[in-house]
Amino acid sequence: MLFSNVVGQQLAKNGLLKMWHNNVFPHALLIVGAEGTGGLPMALALAQYIFCENKTETDACGYCAGCSKASKLEHADLHLSFPSITPKSGKAMSRLYIQEFREFVKQSPYGTTYDWLQHINAENKQGNITAEECREIIESLNLKSYEGGKKVLLMWRPEYLGREGNILLKLIEEPPADTILILIAENTEDILPTIRSRTQDIKLAPIGATDIADALVTRMDTEPRRAAQIGHIAMGSYTEALRLLRHTENDLFPDVRNLFNSIFTKDGLGIGRFADEWSKAGREQQKNFLHYIIQLLEQAVRVRYRPDVVKELPDAEAQFVQKLAATKITFEGFGLMSQAISDTIFYIERNAHSKTQLHAMAIRLQYIIKGQPVPA
Repeated sequence: MLFSNVVGQQLAKNGLLKMWHNNVFPHALLIVGAEGTGGLPMALALAQYIFCENKTETDACGYCAGCSKASKLEHADLHLSFPSITPKSGKAMSRLYIQEFREFVKQSPYGTTYDWLQHINAENKQGNITAEECREIIESLNLKSYEGGKKVLLMWRPEYLGREGNILLKLIEEPPADTILILIAENTEDILPTIRSRTQDIKLAPIGATDIADALVTRMDTEPRRAAQIGHIAMGSYTEALRLLRHTENDLFPDVRNLFNSIFTKDGLGIGRFADEWSKAGREQQKNFLHYIIQLLEQAVRVRYRPDVVKELPDAEAQFVQKLAATKITFEGFGLMSQAISDTIFYIERNAHSKTQLHAMAIRLQYIIKGQPVPA
């Protein structure tokens, strides 16, 4: 994994590289980012950079022996720890699932912990990083480097340590020479305070809509307009963007525009057609469509304060958002509209009759836009 393969997160990349080049790199690093922001890919890119024999100022070379081994997670001095389950015989240990983990990372580096546990057929079993694994980590890292350079531990999701993490405190505070510990977490509240206090944080922000769209175009060969729409719906998560790509079948904007034209012109037949046509779509597609409307409403609110934000939107959506922002809809009205759409998503998720819900939602939006109380 190269830094160039990590979607967005340029500030975090720059910060890591600056610490490395200034020789102030911490011996224990905690990369923190919500699901889909790239914590694991960032850590993998950092590990490959450390092992690269011909690194540049900004990235690993990708071709040397160190890069070849690290990219396959086969470098002898790269130690991996992640949530695992108890097999039929033995105890839950990462080394028992190392081949499966290599395959998982190769297939879906932005995969979630849930995806990983399903990959190893965990079913209802809870993932865990055990006390036995902690002791094995200490033993392994106290051995000499196999290749004479640095040793790196990547621990994905230290939240799964529990109190067993206290076993690692001395290692984290005073690791052996030339040893770097990289922990990758999503929620620091679930990490032992004693571990957090011994690590230096690198926080990952939600990925920008433009970065997500660019990645979808270049890596997934997505049509640019569709990629831009998904970038705004994904809420900063590349994992969510990939999910949306699987379930968003076509350009959503024409139907959004037609719906709002029907609402503003009091076209009851148009509203009826909208409910009828979209009731035939799959529920995931319906939810994606409604989430997209919410994102456009939020953009319209932003435009009232910062007209320049529409530069990230395709031209047609930008014009639509500007027109919405120029209407007499109050800020409270925008909030009520978003809530009405969110309520519809809630009911669709619970298998309510979608045609009825979509029709009722459009009527509620019509009342809100007029500034009238919505009938109960």
